[in-house]
Amino acid sequence: MDTINQPEYTKLADIYDTVMEDVNYELWADFIDAIILKHHPNPKTILELACGTGSLSLFLDELECYDITATDKSPKMIEKAHQKNEAMRCNVEFEVMDFLDIDIDRTFDIIVSIFDSINYLQTSDEVLRFLKGIKKVLKPESLLIFDFTTPKNSIQAIDYLNNEEGYTEDNHRFFRQSTYDANQQIHKNEFKIEKLADDQETVLQQFRETHLQKIYTLQQMLDIIDQTAYNIVAKYSGFDFEEADEQSLRITMVLQCLNAQS
Repeated sequence: MDTINQPEYTKLADIYDTVMEDVNYELWADFIDAIILKHHPNPKTILELACGTGSLSLFLDELECYDITATDKSPKMIEKAHQKNEAMRCNVEFEVMDFLDIDIDRTFDIIVSIFDSINYLQTSDEVLRFLKGIKKVLKPESLLIFDFTTPKNSIQAIDYLNNEEGYTEDNHRFFRQSTYDANQQIHKNEFKIEKLADDQETVLQQFRETHLQKIYTLQQMLDIIDQTAYNIVAKYSGFDFEEADEQSLRITMVLQCLNAQS
């Protein structure tokens, strides 16, 4: 049987929520909400970039009276997000959009991008392009909140990500191979996804998706931000308000750009 190679987050959309079922998005939303309330006096509007199937925005919608727009480059991921939005009776506005090509004619109090979406940007120039592009949808007092994972996280993650296998309720089976090249700082996740017949044994179709992430150290990210007009409001380690350092596994940056929209 031929294996069909797919772009990132195409076929993976069918299994994404199963792959991520151990991720506590409700806790993550609580953390992001706490950051917002700590650093912004009166937030009303949120733009989420690279939202995936929308879990963070949907939980934020249940927490507070935010006006939320959530976007992702993948039409398949946004399709899943729309389905969840309807099922949860939330009011998030989901749109297909590449976060390197932001096309929205309004500004927001909060811009957020989580779960190492920034790690998909392979070079410092791409990160700079991301930061520059966001300026047109920021107000001077707005906050940009994003996270990224570090080399230490990738080294640890291989133990539980590599050779992962699972099934979905709609007859998909998946296998993940995960490797980390410490010299290049590239984390590779390769998914083999099979569509099964109702007997859950016969393979009807087989797909493959390869995901590459650039894994940045804290200092590398600080050096990139230093080339921009952003001020660092805070940098947090993990899911609390501990100051991030080079030992952190996941780092959440809180930035503010005083000359937004310029």
